[in-house]
Amino acid sequence: MKAHDGMYIDGAWRPAAGTDTITVLNPVDEQPVGQVPAGTAEDVDAAVRAARAALPGWAATPPAERAVLIGALRDRLVARKDEIAETVTAELGAPLAFSEAVHAGVPIVVAGSYAELAAAHAFEETVGNSTVYLEPVGVVGAITPWNYPLHQIVNKVAPALAAGCTVVLKPAEDTPLTAQLFAEAVHDAGVPAGVFNLVTGLGPVAGQALAEHEGVDLVSFTGSTAVGKQIGATAGAAVKRVALELGGKSANVILPSADLAKAVNVGVANVMSNSGQTCSAWTRMLVHADQYDEAVELAAAAAAKYGPRIGPVVNAKQHARVRGYIAKGVEEGARVVAGGPEAPTEKGYFVQPTVFADVTPEMTIAQEEIFGPVVSIIRYTDEDDALRIANGTVYGLAGAVWAADDAEAVAFARRMDTGQVDINGGSFNPLAPFGGYKQSGVGRELGAHGLSEYLQTKSLQF
Repeated sequence: MKAHDGMYIDGAWRPAAGTDTITVLNPVDEQPVGQVPAGTAEDVDAAVRAARAALPGWAATPPAERAVLIGALRDRLVARKDEIAETVTAELGAPLAFSEAVHAGVPIVVAGSYAELAAAHAFEETVGNSTVYLEPVGVVGAITPWNYPLHQIVNKVAPALAAGCTVVLKPAEDTPLTAQLFAEAVHDAGVPAGVFNLVTGLGPVAGQALAEHEGVDLVSFTGSTAVGKQIGATAGAAVKRVALELGGKSANVILPSADLAKAVNVGVANVMSNSGQTCSAWTRMLVHADQYDEAVELAAAAAAKYGPRIGPVVNAKQHARVRGYIAKGVEEGARVVAGGPEAPTEKGYFVQPTVFADVTPEMTIAQEEIFGPVVSIIRYTDEDDALRIANGTVYGLAGAVWAADDAEAVAFARRMDTGQVDINGGSFNPLAPFGGYKQSGVGRELGAHGLSEYLQTKSLQF
């Protein structure tokens, strides 16, 4: 696609208020692939005003009609799925096959699910002598990350539109081209002017202006816990609602009865997917002491197969960050059994798929989110020890449990302090709520629970 040099506000592409721009680089070769405007507080204000003006009409639109337009948006994404995949590959560096299957494919499924939910959801119920109405929260400020650029946009925009909210989107500065493509799809789907608005820009400028704007009723943010805390504080001071999907340090718990080879291989694949840039990735592999050495050998062999097949991390800063964590692991005494801190290429932001053995729970690599293709294998002595390690971080976003049968795995998973757990390799469900405990966030995305984030209740007593 050709990058737009303006903002999508009130149903049209409009010139930016300032002249600053953001150059988008391809992480594979570090070459420019496009340029977009760096929005200012003035751009954000224009977008919020447009969203505020469009809110009464959109909120009053019957849910069935909103459903039709969300379905039309889904159809536009289907029609442009190849272009979406190519755009994500160009600005994120993901292998094209992965972009086609996941970065383009999953948002289409999620958008379709909200078209169905908007048509079927009960926005009114009777409770005793009261009628309870579910009404839109209002104007949503959506701030999205770069790791799944279209999926994260759809996760916020589709339920917000289904609820009757209007939206101002500020996408990550590393992947704004995908966001512009989404805005084109919204326009072509016939969504009324002002219902969806796009401002590209830097987080500390445009993102902060959006979070602080008095015309925004809810801020939905996906990103780091550090930034999430700032947004939460800003919103709290204004008594403004927030939905925060933040960091993770998820545990992949392999119980002694499990199929060890399957659990290890699927676990390594989970971390290497998207070059490790997944907040829910199972980056801590917990293995019983009696099976530890075998698990280490299996993980090292599995990681070695991914070397030529995974893409780069998103930018130079992330490249240095991930390699710095790997070096920190070595410094603290962990043993590298695959990969390492050395860059595998002279050009591009590639990181070696890395597996650490002899990791203890208190090490930095076992506690902090690395956001790269790095697995730490930790031994445990019994289930209570495994549970202590699994729950022993400030995060609680996701995880996995493996056992001989589902009931054994479920019994362990119910004791974990985390928002979503895959049982014996359970597959992605676009209708299941996704979100975290502890410092992994506030609120849920996907399905009816995700829709609820954008609704508020009004009760009438008779």
